[in-house]
Amino acid sequence: MPPSAPKYDYDLFVIGAGSGGVRAARLTALGGKKVAVAEEYRVGGTCVIRGCVPKKFMVMASEVSHALEIAEGYGWSFDNAKFDWPTFLQAKDVEIARLSGIYAANLGKAGVELVHGRAVLKDAHTVEILGKNQTFTAEKILIATGGRPWKPESLPGIEHAITSEEAFHLPELPKRILIAGGGYIAVEFAGIFAGLGVETTLIYRGPNILRGFDDDVRAHLAGEIEKRGVKVILGCQHESIEKTDSGLVNHLENGMKIETDVVLFATGRIPHVKELGLEQAGVELNDEGAIKVDPYSKTTADNIWAIGDVTDRMNLTPVAIREAVAFHQTVYRDNPQHFDYEAVATAVFSQPPVGVVGLTEAEARRSCSAGVDVYVTRFRPMKYAFTGSEERVLMKLVVDADTQRVVGVHIVGPESPEMIQLAAIAVKAGLTKAQWDATCAVHPTMAEELVTLKEKQSNATSAG
Repeated sequence: MPPSAPKYDYDLFVIGAGSGGVRAARLTALGGKKVAVAEEYRVGGTCVIRGCVPKKFMVMASEVSHALEIAEGYGWSFDNAKFDWPTFLQAKDVEIARLSGIYAANLGKAGVELVHGRAVLKDAHTVEILGKNQTFTAEKILIATGGRPWKPESLPGIEHAITSEEAFHLPELPKRILIAGGGYIAVEFAGIFAGLGVETTLIYRGPNILRGFDDDVRAHLAGEIEKRGVKVILGCQHESIEKTDSGLVNHLENGMKIETDVVLFATGRIPHVKELGLEQAGVELNDEGAIKVDPYSKTTADNIWAIGDVTDRMNLTPVAIREAVAFHQTVYRDNPQHFDYEAVATAVFSQPPVGVVGLTEAEARRSCSAGVDVYVTRFRPMKYAFTGSEERVLMKLVVDADTQRVVGVHIVGPESPEMIQLAAIAVKAGLTKAQWDATCAVHPTMAEELVTLKEKQSNATSAG
């Protein structure tokens, strides 16, 4: 008697080939399952194609101008130094294509079938590839479609504005740009364009940039980016954008009019769930419009899971990858796991950059019943002291007054993203301030301040 045909085309069908979707697909295929992944754009997702990676290349390119200024203080001189935007764009695009190719090749090596096209759910087990007359069935489905930029479509003249996605492909470098937003994407692009010589204005409707970060970090960074040439306007937002013969006139609520060549809206990102067919498959959204999942990433449909930015839990690439690993262990290894979102380090590649892990001072004061001890230092790093620069580094430790555990570390200054990765190990491990103090300093470095902070700040909130 011939063997019966399999009930489904695939054991797992993944929608979205970003960092999370690719990791889940590869692990599952390497485990012997039949897996396909569909991608409507390019393999690599937000991080590789239109996020972290190209943005970091832009940051590094734009930091050169500051490095040249510092170098002159050390006796170097540069004649006719200039930046060529088309040359940079071409080199960046070549590298992004190479990285995307590596992601695609790794899927193939693992035995994953890559389907090019937009996948939508027809029911809980069926996926259609739009415009290609293709339909596939799968025992289990994983949604990893990420997020997309949001901008206020009702704002008059919004059609003249771009988002971060278009910023990676501007045909020419503008002379003037206005960036609307106060989150990490807005702050990062402000540093990028200012560093490339663009007259840069940042407007944000809130009282200070980087909402959700420690208040000392927010205040310190706002001052430091202004030293780098970014004009910061707070407590303000657009009324309209008017296109004229000479540029785009930004009409602001405070009565200001600012003419620029480009207007970039970096006012947040939303889960990419539009027209995905979720309702037909029984997948529900939460009140914020993200896919509703349990701690193990299962949706309201028994055979469908979701990971990464589309769930709007903690929108970081490494987190999506860890969620993918937990999904694989839970579903295919009979080893239920869920990611621990406590003490996850993150960096803002502003100029200067920010590195943070753990609780802000305000969060710690709410959660530590015995109060907190706060240690703060602001200093001019050795490199800048030599040149007479007024730029300052901020370092801050937040300590549970009862257990003496270091529950928060906040750094603003050169190399802070590199420092915070190592500090995160100590915070995650629950080390105490005494254990930090017992660690011998490496001299002369900026990081040594983290283990030499001795004087507590007064019990008043540090931001004043």
